[in-house]
Amino acid sequence: MTCTYDFSDLLRLIDERSGAFRAAVASAADLEAPVPTCPEWTLFDLVQHLGGGDRFWAAIVGAGPADGPPADAVAARASIAVPREREALLEWLEESAELLLSALRDAGPERGCWTWWGAGQSPQSAAGVARHRVQETTVHTYDVQVALGAPRPLPDDVALDGVDEFLATCCATTAAWPHKPTTFDFHATEGCSWRLTVDGDGARSTRLPGEGTDAAGVSVTGTAGEIVLYLYDRIPAESLELAGDPGLLDLLRAWEPEE
Repeated sequence: MTCTYDFSDLLRLIDERSGAFRAAVASAADLEAPVPTCPEWTLFDLVQHLGGGDRFWAAIVGAGPADGPPADAVAARASIAVPREREALLEWLEESAELLLSALRDAGPERGCWTWWGAGQSPQSAAGVARHRVQETTVHTYDVQVALGAPRPLPDDVALDGVDEFLATCCATTAAWPHKPTTFDFHATEGCSWRLTVDGDGARSTRLPGEGTDAAGVSVTGTAGEIVLYLYDRIPAESLELAGDPGLLDLLRAWEPEE
């Protein structure tokens, strides 16, 4: 798949989305408030997750090519100490984002590193990590907004790349689809469409032309932001326009391929 952003754009977006996340956290009356879209988590838990994730990926990118997550990164995340005082927590969160950005800048887009998505369609590189962290930070900013009772649509440009990125990173695999071969189409009302094909060779995502596409097993239509939120299990499929066999979406959600 082709990213719609170059590396410098991805770094800028990580910085922007991290700032939006911090601003949302700063406005919260209670950091022990539950996060409905992340069951059993409080806002504090979510801050710890995102900031710890930034630090974890900074260590992974800094370590370079590896067959597994570097032991130092795993140990550091397991023993992470997060301040509970509001101002100190926000400073820790900002420092976490800067550690990630610094590691990505030092590495450059092509440097390889371990990633959990393995040999799919997203590169196992600093650029692949940067692209995914944009989406993680964007979705978790939405989570904070939901907890505050004021959810906002995802930024249009980030969401359009988010559909593409999710399918290439979280869905693409060489593990065989255990059901009858089929296709999943995702149509963003902004004018972009994608197809996920699943069969005995695995799952692979492609961009679709605007016209002349064969009917899919199931089609999902909504704004790019709505599709991203569905893919991340933040809103139900019924929130979007569905055509074909919606039961296929349940099969895709339940699928845990082993490569």
